[in-house]
Amino acid sequence: MSVEATLEGPGTEPVMGGENELVLASQSLGNGVFRTNLSVPGMHCGGCMSKVEKALAALPAVSHARVNLSTRRATVEWSGDAAPPLVETLAGVGFEANFVDEPGQKGDPEYRRLVRAMAVAGFASANIMMLSVAVWAGADAASRDLFHWISAAIALPTLLYSGRVFFEPAAKALRRGRTNMDVPISIGVTLAFALSLYETVTSGQHAYFDASVTLLFFLLIGRTLDYAMRDRARSAVKGLANLTPRGANTVEPDGRFRYRPVAELVPGMTLSIAAGERLPVDGRVVSGASILDCAMVTGESQPVAVAADDTVRAGTMNLQSPLLVEVTARARDSFLAEMIRLMEVAEGGRTRYRRLADRVSELYSPVVHLTAAATGLGWMLVGGDWYHSLTIAIAVLIITCPCALGLAVPIVHVVAARKLFENGLLTKDGSAIERLVQSDTVVFDKTGTLTRGLPSLVNPEAIDPQALALAGALARHSRHPLSHAIVEAAGNLASPERIADIEEIAGQGVAALIGGHAYRMGRRSWAAADAPADSGTEGSEVVLSRDGVAIATFAFADAYRDDARPALDALRAKGFEVILLSGDRERAVASAARDLGIAQYHAECLPQDKVAVLERLAAQGRKVVMVGDGLNDAPALAAAHVSIAPSSAADIGRQAADIVFTRPSLLAVPAALSIARDADRLVRQNIGFSMLYNVVAVPIAVLGFVTPLVAALAMSLSSIVVVLNAMRLSRGGPESS
Repeated sequence: MSVEATLEGPGTEPVMGGENELVLASQSLGNGVFRTNLSVPGMHCGGCMSKVEKALAALPAVSHARVNLSTRRATVEWSGDAAPPLVETLAGVGFEANFVDEPGQKGDPEYRRLVRAMAVAGFASANIMMLSVAVWAGADAASRDLFHWISAAIALPTLLYSGRVFFEPAAKALRRGRTNMDVPISIGVTLAFALSLYETVTSGQHAYFDASVTLLFFLLIGRTLDYAMRDRARSAVKGLANLTPRGANTVEPDGRFRYRPVAELVPGMTLSIAAGERLPVDGRVVSGASILDCAMVTGESQPVAVAADDTVRAGTMNLQSPLLVEVTARARDSFLAEMIRLMEVAEGGRTRYRRLADRVSELYSPVVHLTAAATGLGWMLVGGDWYHSLTIAIAVLIITCPCALGLAVPIVHVVAARKLFENGLLTKDGSAIERLVQSDTVVFDKTGTLTRGLPSLVNPEAIDPQALALAGALARHSRHPLSHAIVEAAGNLASPERIADIEEIAGQGVAALIGGHAYRMGRRSWAAADAPADSGTEGSEVVLSRDGVAIATFAFADAYRDDARPALDALRAKGFEVILLSGDRERAVASAARDLGIAQYHAECLPQDKVAVLERLAAQGRKVVMVGDGLNDAPALAAAHVSIAPSSAADIGRQAADIVFTRPSLLAVPAALSIARDADRLVRQNIGFSMLYNVVAVPIAVLGFVTPLVAALAMSLSSIVVVLNAMRLSRGGPESS
């Protein structure tokens, strides 16, 4: 068996199974935890997913196992010095793991296999039907038997070739002592052929080879359309993966260029990116100036100018001039890889509806088999016609297959993940969509969230150059937007003294020892207790102190995002209460609340204060959406019912958030809420339809009003209806709900 494990994200190479290779290939999450992706193409339903997850989760070293039916991948997080036997474990429960096609490869072998099987079945059914017409027209006994044998000769190889799509997974499941949705389908198709063959051998008047092959044809139509629609729904992820080049030219120490595959690109290497080329990894511009097309990464159509020291991301295209770029992250750790991972996680999320559908799908096999057996036995006792009884039992086997129920929730998640991505949103957990639907309050941070996060120093000329130089030296050790503004204002001014023991304290500022004195720069109450309580300005401010005595005050101005007010108005129109929660001083926060029409606000909040506010809201029964960025917001993002952060947020903020929006527009927040509500409505509709289908179809089949052919058509149509209903979410913009 060919088994390969892959890392998440673009640009990774297949690594053959084996402990050492798997450890080297897996993505390290820190603290000795690794993440590995395996492709499991044999999964077709919720029952398969459950079996794979349970088998992997049972391994002692595995801390987390999640399966995505749309991608047919298993994502496993594990720890330890040696990789757990992931592949062997899956083989033990009847699932082969193998390598997924690399992004950019042409075609899809699974889709081609389905199309070929469907085409063969369709061609065979058309020919057998033509022979059947001659029989129905009144052919004599000898001609009838001849046509039946010719039909059998066409049907048998057709079932052996086209039926493999169902027979192989069913056989693997039965060998392992379990069942899946392919088992009753395989039994039904095989019995239908066997009945016709019996009629042919005994020179019976009626043989239904056309029905058995057409039955297979309809089942393959449903399976192929299901696969194609899933593939279409996931086109956003495939488009992202295809953005990454297969390699790039590196600048070697001797000055020569060398083409290297993307898997060989490591931090510290220098790449030469010509005009018209895409960046394969994240990096920093070393030299050159150009403009980049970031549309597929951020969703913004406006090109972005970059120059030396600017950060650039994988997937963006260089439009104008050559650039030398220093690699800052491997392909698997790039922003683009993170986006793809988030998309796949969103598709595979486990909401309460999906867990319900999975549990029902897992129980269907014994119920279906018992129902079919009881139906056949009942008809045999009533009528004594074993042929008719077996035909009805076959119809029950096929029509009760809960394909529609198995698809009801995951297909909506796939389409919702794509729709969110089109609106610049990436979810880290599929259940975040469900939690968005439950929410009723939206809490915003101010700096960098409602404002542009690019504050400028208002009074640089009024500040002593030496104080400005000291402030600039301290600010270079902070990621806060106000620190960036101080660094920019300080320019080339250099502090004459050596800095020691520097530390950034979340929610307070930066502290350090310089020339034997204790310097602090940050919140007024923390930096200098003797400083005036209020400087009189409405903007943000930072105080620089030496040994507790204020020596400079920095005032800042930061413009609001252009769409901040429209986004807040849209949320209020949807019935959400909007609250402003900021660590900034009272005057600045009150001014922002007044300008943006926010009635309730909390100012001068430390990280723990923000968490306390969210806990009070939760105690009141509120379901809070927290929107923020930066180091100070991470605890609040983690404490909220659901949290959203911009992609420009600090790493810890992005990691704490449930949803990341890649565009600068705050309209992504009301868009996320609209899409979540639409997705929830479609999930309810799909589950309702699936339940109704089984309630109506099963009694009709048990009563003998459905042939196996009609049962196959009904089962396939039910799956297609569910998928088409989910695809409604992809039309147009997010609806107001």
